[in-house]
Amino acid sequence: MIKENIANILEELPLGVDLVIAAKQRSLGEIEEAVSAGAKIIGENYVKEAKDKFDVIGNKTKWHLIGHLQKNKAKQAVKIFDMIETLDSLELAAVLDRECKKIDKIMPVLIEVNSACEPQKSGVLPEKIEDFLKETLKFSNLKPEGLMTMGPLLDNSEQVRPYFKSTKKLFNKIKTAYGNKLNWVYLSMGMSSSYRIALQEGANIVRVGTAIFGARKY
Repeated sequence: MIKENIANILEELPLGVDLVIAAKQRSLGEIEEAVSAGAKIIGENYVKEAKDKFDVIGNKTKWHLIGHLQKNKAKQAVKIFDMIETLDSLELAAVLDRECKKIDKIMPVLIEVNSACEPQKSGVLPEKIEDFLKETLKFSNLKPEGLMTMGPLLDNSEQVRPYFKSTKKLFNKIKTAYGNKLNWVYLSMGMSSSYRIALQEGANIVRVGTAIFGARKY
């Protein structure tokens, strides 16, 4: 089932769009099956869970952090992940930069946008993104490469479209402002229920879990 689901989704994706397999609370066996089925990027929400899987699977795939990162987990995170998609504070940026320096690593990061301005969610508010990016560019071991947003969890996935649209507009504004001075290439939006809408609104990274593995068993 996993192999078939991945094949079907990959067939849907336009050229140049990356599929991140959202693997929170999925077993090692499930992840190994996904990798053998052609998964190029595994997305994890928690550093400890990622480490347990990374210790077995290693560099057979790339690893993206797609959940909120606590500063005290940054040291471990920079050793595992190829990209942090959820940079959401300058304090975290400073810690990541320091830990990357220790291991001589340049970390690609996406700035997480709180596109619906939800007080209970992490992410940088849309009107603060440009100032946040300017500050982030001061960290020599971080490489900002685009934006990521969750969007609000709504019963009707179509309702999330305006938030994807506004994030794409912000992405384009930054790309125009910086031109070739910045490797500004990634827009990560959309999950199992909303990735098709995200694609229509310009996403080139989608994060899909349930549509591949089925519903989680808690």
